[in-house]
Parts: sequence; structure tokens; C-alpha cells
Amino acid sequence: MWQSSNPVLNNNSSAFDEYYGKKMYAEQANVTTVQGVVNKTAILISIAVAAGAGGYWLISTGTSTSFVWISCLASMGICFGAYMVLRGNPAHARWLAPIYAVAEGVFLGALTAALDRMLEGMAIAATGGLALQALIITISIMGSMLALYSMRILRPTRRFVATVSVLSLGIGITYLISWPLAMFGMQLPFISLTSAVGEGWMPMIGLGINVLFLGVASMWLIIDFGMIEEKVAAGAPKQMEWYCGFALLVSLAWIYYESVKLAFRLALLVGNRD
Repeated sequence: MWQSSNPVLNNNSSAFDEYYGKKMYAEQANVTTVQGVVNKTAILISIAVAAGAGGYWLISTGTSTSFVWISCLASMGICFGAYMVLRGNPAHARWLAPIYAVAEGVFLGALTAALDRMLEGMAIAATGGLALQALIITISIMGSMLALYSMRILRPTRRFVATVSVLSLGIGITYLISWPLAMFGMQLPFISLTSAVGEGWMPMIGLGINVLFLGVASMWLIIDFGMIEEKVAAGAPKQMEWYCGFALLVSLAWIYYESVKLAFRLALLVGNRD
């Protein structure tokens, strides 16, 4: 690159290489990379899994299931608060993302344990446990979405993002209605898990809605992958890796949430009874 007929430049080529090489390396070290996003996401997932194990243990040792609602409200509040903060300054994801990982992990672990306890009370065995089944579904969906994105079969076009966003808003409103009602003993038909133990077509309709919600949650991974690719290509600052990891964790948490409910519904329909 620095070869020249000028003897001055030739004699100092090593100095040019050393200076510009260090400068280019420093610039590359301070930008978002795919490996950096993977590392940050792995850290956040590890935190969430550890917190989830704690939440599962609390319910398994006899803690009241009201803890599930408390952790649910806490994770919702933290998620919403994190969204409001990060939309103005994504750099705060460095410390907000781990906090969210803890809150969401505790909630999902507690929920899984509560559902396992319900199955035990009905003498129904879920092969491997609901946590394992939900984890397998989550990993399978992530792998499938990554493959579809890599092969350019699914792309986060403007219409795609708008459609997924509208569907997600509708689902969010549904949950904002159903969760408070459930806390006061009132159940929303087909949405509430109590519909899974109903008679007739109610369990099947609830299962279908669950699959639909899971599908919408999975589509957010395509949007996340597109955002990560865009940030890497644009040479975004290094701290954006935490923001990208946070976005992936939110999508994966939603997918796991729908997956554990799906596993619960399937266990009621086809599970082995002791």
C-alpha cells in the first residue's frame, strides 16, 4: 500500500505501516462486531438462566405462586422502563440489559416451576420437564430463524416490520388485559392457561392461539438479525453490542414464555398420566 518511488517514503514505510496499522486496529476494536454481539448475548443469557434457576427453586421449595405475579409485574416494569431509557440512549444497555436479564429470568423460572407443580397436582408427566421442552423449542426456533435469514428467505422489510409490530401490539394489549384479570381470579377465554383444562374445542383453540403468538414472537428474531447486520455494517460504537444483545434477549424471553405455555398445553392434551 505504501510502496513508492520516493526514497523518503520507502525508508519510512515501516513507520507508516506501524502508525496506520495501529490506528486501523484501534478503530476496528471500538466498533460493533458480530462476535461481540454473540459474546454479549451469551453473557445475558447466562445471567437469565442463572436467575431462572433461582426462580424455579423458590417455587419448588414451597414459595407462594403469587411470587410468579410479582416477578411478572417486575419484569414488565423493567422491560418497559428499559425500552423508554434505551430509545433515547442505547448506550445504557450496558447496565440495563443485565438487570432485565435477572428480572426476566426469575419470572420465567418461577412460571415454569408453577406450571410443573400444576401438572404434578394433576398427575400428568411432561417428558423431561417443561423447562427442557421449552428450551428445545426456543433453540430450534432461533436456529431456524437464523437459517431463514441467512438464506434471505425472510428479510426485515418495511412491510414485514410493520406487520409484526402491529401483531405484537395486539398481543401486548391482550396480555395487559388478561394478566390483571387473572390476578383477581378472572380468566380470559382461550388466552388463559385454565382454558387448557377445559372441555370441547376450547383447549384446541387455545393451543392454536398459543402457536400464533409463538410465531409472531419468532418473527422478531428476523428483525433483530437485520438490526445487528445494519449496526455492524455501519461500524456502530462498541457499546451497541449490549443493545443488540438486549434486543435478542427480549425476543428469546418471549419465545421461551410462549414455548413453556405450549409445552404445558400439549402435556395436558397428550401427556402421560401417572
